[in-house]
Amino acid sequence: MKGNFTIPDNLCTLQTCTLAQAHFTYLPNLGGNAFYAAWFGLLAVVQILLLVRYRIWGYSVAMLGGLILEILGYVGRIQMHFNPFTKNPFAMYLVCLTIAPAFLGAAVYLCLSRIVVVYGENLSRFKPRTYTLVFIVCDVISLLLQASGGAIASGSGSNSVNTGKNLMLAGLIFQVVATLLFMTACAEFAWRVHQAGLDECDPNHVGLTNSRLFHVFLWGLAAAISCIFTRSVYRVAELSQGFHGSLANQEVTFMILEGAMIFIAAGSQTLLHPGYCFQGSWDAADFSLGPSEKIDIKEDVAVSDMNTIVDSGESENK
Repeated sequence: MKGNFTIPDNLCTLQTCTLAQAHFTYLPNLGGNAFYAAWFGLLAVVQILLLVRYRIWGYSVAMLGGLILEILGYVGRIQMHFNPFTKNPFAMYLVCLTIAPAFLGAAVYLCLSRIVVVYGENLSRFKPRTYTLVFIVCDVISLLLQASGGAIASGSGSNSVNTGKNLMLAGLIFQVVATLLFMTACAEFAWRVHQAGLDECDPNHVGLTNSRLFHVFLWGLAAAISCIFTRSVYRVAELSQGFHGSLANQEVTFMILEGAMIFIAAGSQTLLHPGYCFQGSWDAADFSLGPSEKIDIKEDVAVSDMNTIVDSGESENK
């Protein structure tokens, strides 16, 4: 296809220019993109209801952030169905769908620390807070690289596009590596639990860890992070070819390896919400991010001892 380069790209319409001047060499499918937007919108509503019910703020905020970005990204693609030449819908699609899975991944990362607590910290190579801090920091770094790269790439000029693309690619590669390390950490902890057996697990949570619902939750979490990983690998391959590469112009591939993967991941994370899968033990599986909790405990013990001494003294005086 040859473009009508007598007309600036931003003034093109489907009647005056060919798709050679568009951001894609295809028109985004209206039905498919609307379906994904509606699905993520439904999940966002369910997440809000679950937040009201269970008050699990960290998990819910991360999920809602990812779902809202997914909705915006597919709205951008729907707009591109009617006009594939304009810049703003393309920028909205590019940035939102690129960074959204980082928020979904953060929700998964928050669960591992609680899982370690309910099975027993003695079975883990690392403290629960270590998993949270390390992988959330990795997620933030990945998010910043991808977001800044997307913002730069959506600007004008070939230099800014290349710079933005390279930043986004670096962020996605970093996300792939971090996710792979997370999956390795999960597998290693699962192996330790399997080797130890029930005798070494935390007896306070044995009812939870033996329940079928909790096991289904764990498999759902594994499916979610596997889908996020698969999608990220695909986006690395796509972006390495540039915005006009062959993968970037294959909608069927995009709808499966981007859309369907996040469809499954977000669905698993919503339908198997930790609020009810932890069966009331989410708060009980809390952990300290630093030494402050231990200091508070010591202070409480000291105050208790002082009160006991004072009470004993008053009793003797009487």
